[in-house]
Amino acid sequence: MVYWVNSPKTYQYKLSARVTTEIDFSKLSAYQRYKLMASLIIPRPIALVTTLGENGVVNAAPFSMFNMIGEDPPILMLSVNKLSDGHLKDTAANILFNKEFVVHMTDEPMANKMHACGESLPNTVSELEHVGFMSSPSNSVAPPRIVEAPVAFECVLHETLETDSRYVFIGRVIWLCVKEGLIDTEKWHVNLKNYQPIARFGASFYVKTNERFDIDKDNSKTLNNSIDSL
Repeated sequence: MVYWVNSPKTYQYKLSARVTTEIDFSKLSAYQRYKLMASLIIPRPIALVTTLGENGVVNAAPFSMFNMIGEDPPILMLSVNKLSDGHLKDTAANILFNKEFVVHMTDEPMANKMHACGESLPNTVSELEHVGFMSSPSNSVAPPRIVEAPVAFECVLHETLETDSRYVFIGRVIWLCVKEGLIDTEKWHVNLKNYQPIARFGASFYVKTNERFDIDKDNSKTLNNSIDSL
């Protein structure tokens, strides 16, 4: 049975006891597609990215259209939207200029400052100074690292993809810096007791990641044991 809902053509199919809503993306506006995708593909990890401008000013900005996409080579993806007036965001302009950037993971203690880095500022003003983050020189690239961040991936530009609305930067990780005690470099385990990253839940909403669970081998039940390392 088909139920017509509204325009653009959105209809519901009743499949046994379940009703599904089918949406033709070709009939939606770009904003409508963004709203649905960004609200459904959640939670998303947050990349707090530092770049260095042609004027020597350090920019810092958060992006949740971000993730790892491979380990050999070690690459990650960062998607930066184009502005409606045709200008580039500072992050995109800086990466295109010097082809280097640092991706930081955000944990609970630095969440408010991370969010504040998303404010629109002139490219002559550094978000690090504006929100009160401390910085230190990176090991392999020119943009500095954020001291407060538990994880920093120093990247060089591996490849650039461009769409009508976005630049998609593929970064190759050259160097990793993590806070003391986070990684066991003999077993290559991450100590999760010392790691509480947050994720974006859409708009200005975020979620914590300290409630973790595992599922047993038979997938027969969920185990609420604490997960100390991975």
